[in-house]
Amino acid sequence: MQNENLSYPLECHVGGPSHPGIEFTCLVPEMKVFYTPYEIYYNPTNVLRYMQRNNWIPIVAVFIYGISIVLGRKFMANRKALETKVPLALWNFSLSLFSFIGAFRTVPHFLYALSTMSLRDVVCTRMEYTFGIGSTGLWVQLFCLSKFPELFDTFFVVIHKKPLLFLHWYHHVSVLLYCWHACVNERTNGLFFICMNYCVHAIMYGYYFLSAIKKRPKWLKASFITKAQISQMFVGVFVTLLSFQYSNTGNDCFVKRELNIAAFVMYGSYLLLFLMFYTKKYSAPKKSSKTE
Repeated sequence: MQNENLSYPLECHVGGPSHPGIEFTCLVPEMKVFYTPYEIYYNPTNVLRYMQRNNWIPIVAVFIYGISIVLGRKFMANRKALETKVPLALWNFSLSLFSFIGAFRTVPHFLYALSTMSLRDVVCTRMEYTFGIGSTGLWVQLFCLSKFPELFDTFFVVIHKKPLLFLHWYHHVSVLLYCWHACVNERTNGLFFICMNYCVHAIMYGYYFLSAIKKRPKWLKASFITKAQISQMFVGVFVTLLSFQYSNTGNDCFVKRELNIAAFVMYGSYLLLFLMFYTKKYSAPKKSSKTE
């Protein structure tokens, strides 16, 4: 059943009885000046139903992605690495900007929820009653769909003939598949993960952009990006464990078990892989360049 102790005003439940979502600018009217009417009155139903009817799309995308990597690396095998500084810089800037806007659109609503609802309600309440419509609902859907263009990160790895790490392609494939599945099933605690990912990606792609144009400040180290990613994985594991706890101690928690298991496997594997990457790259003793 729907949680009865939600503290959202009734007038902010928009979308009708079939989709009674919450619009953030109704909760905090002072923020309305920063939002477009399209965002405020956005109804995700049509896109959501399309995604639910076409679950083959991410599978085909992953298949094409894998084939493209194999063929691309084969094509570049006997060729010089390409120089694409301007396209790479623009690509990273666009993803950073998109992530900053996404964070600005989702984090305030998420923080409002944490300040007005119990943690259990934020984790367990169906998304259509909390973050699934209006401006936040739009940027939740855009987050899910953004995992498709993010596959093009690998294009630059291939044409620059850089090592293609397992962590890189595994992360892209698993995130795309999971996010699609979580979005079509309207995962209750999804905004925890979405807000974290928007924030980390805003910083990460901003770092890549500044590096591409040779303007990265000396204080901004690559290790900081990896630490932020590891922190994200720690929180992801914690939230999935918390979801297991809540779903096992009452019938008012709408966390789907299969989604939670998938999230735990995904975030657990990311945590392990990022810790291994960090240890290998930043913690392992460096070899001396002097001749013994």
